[in-house]
Amino acid sequence: MGNTFQAQDRFADGAQYIGGRLRPGTSGRSHDVVNPATDKTVYTYELAGTADVDAAVAAARAAFPGWSGATPAERSEAMHRFAAVLAEQADDFAYAESLQCGKPIKLSTEFDVPGTVDNTSFFAGAARHLEGKSAAEYDGDHTSYVRREAIGVIGSIAPWNYPLQMAAWKVLPAVAAGNTIVLKPAEITPLTSLMFAQAATEAGIPDGVINIVTGAGKDAGEHLVGHPDVVMTSFTGSTAVGKRVAEIATSTVKRLHLELGGKAPFVVFDDADLEAAVNGAVAGSLINTGQDCTAATRAYVQRPLYDAFVQGVAELMETVRLGDPFDPDTDLGPLISHAQRDRVAGFVERARAYATVVTGGEAPGGALADGAYYRPTLVAGAAQDSEIVQSEIFGPVLVVLPFDTDDEGIALANDTPYGLAASAWSRDLYRANRATREIKAGCVWVNDHIPIISEMPHGGYKASGFGKDMSSYSFEEYTQVKHVMYDNTAVARKDWHRTIFGDR
Repeated sequence: MGNTFQAQDRFADGAQYIGGRLRPGTSGRSHDVVNPATDKTVYTYELAGTADVDAAVAAARAAFPGWSGATPAERSEAMHRFAAVLAEQADDFAYAESLQCGKPIKLSTEFDVPGTVDNTSFFAGAARHLEGKSAAEYDGDHTSYVRREAIGVIGSIAPWNYPLQMAAWKVLPAVAAGNTIVLKPAEITPLTSLMFAQAATEAGIPDGVINIVTGAGKDAGEHLVGHPDVVMTSFTGSTAVGKRVAEIATSTVKRLHLELGGKAPFVVFDDADLEAAVNGAVAGSLINTGQDCTAATRAYVQRPLYDAFVQGVAELMETVRLGDPFDPDTDLGPLISHAQRDRVAGFVERARAYATVVTGGEAPGGALADGAYYRPTLVAGAAQDSEIVQSEIFGPVLVVLPFDTDDEGIALANDTPYGLAASAWSRDLYRANRATREIKAGCVWVNDHIPIISEMPHGGYKASGFGKDMSSYSFEEYTQVKHVMYDNTAVARKDWHRTIFGDR
């Protein structure tokens, strides 16, 4: 299972990947990567400073003419080789992802890594399909067509909850379209982002096309977003930080893509398959220990099914196995840190004053006491305007509320600032269709919650941001659309010139 992977040896030369090679950061400050299951340090490195960001942007800028000038077929072939290298190293990637995040190895092995390989394969094919409008004579005298062109150096920032997949979501559409990129991963989870860039080099993607700077947001992140040679910023993270990113990006007139927080509703109508809804709610709320912006966080259950749903979810949550992430039988790993565990616990403790904690609501002791573990938690009886219903918790906590009419259920689902994902549970086609139309979210699942595919876009409404990751729609973010128009008349004095000078 790749347990020979040693981060300190693998990245002995540093955690900055610039121009095809590792190097140490120059901020003068070190940082520890900690395994949240054991609270033990697995890697110590020097953080990036502004000079490292400058060097990475310079490397990306130097690589841009060659990479953007390559044919789509050449970029596609390189990315197919990239997918093959990732697949060959799948065990190491899964181990490293679980090591730095505390993910159960079965999640890393069966979700994070194969999803990333598939994304890479998808964009290898998509690189050859940058389409525009067909050429035509729209006014009779000119031929018009549309070109899609790479826009330049992209500066992207990825979060800590899915470090490998988020690196892929940022890098792949950008480079498939002919851009070069500087990615700043979260400083607490840099390992698989660095491995991802190394794999690209092994596959023959030119030096400087993909660069990694690992530093703090206030230093490296803000300098990257504001850098004058960066033409676009793509950020995934909290809405609060996204607002700051937007302020910096707009001050330098950069293109901006934001994928921000979520508070996904899980709407169960009274004709739903109760067993399916219970299973879906537990899986959808606990994936990645709830540290997922699309996780099911608010279950709205029509009153005839409400009591049975609460009982079923509580009983199923109590069977979930917490444990060592590298044990294949472990279902739920720790949160990313003790600070995050305490933040989640704070939401639940404050909710005890106005709601009922049906199950969970505590950290386990014993062999798991050193890790940032928290039991699967179900909260009932909270008001719609309460903190635990309205705020993003980012932990293994599901809140359940009843509703009476379909109108009420959909209204409650829409009643938060967020709009990233949602699900509707019903056997009635018309009911489900109504929910997909009226729930304001970038993705609405019917009778499931969580699955994603490379061919379909991911992105939100409202405070969840704008723009799309994955799918061919992501090229809208990473290409410049250019209108080219040819005169077909060969007439020196055009009829329209009389509106500027002279007579007809």
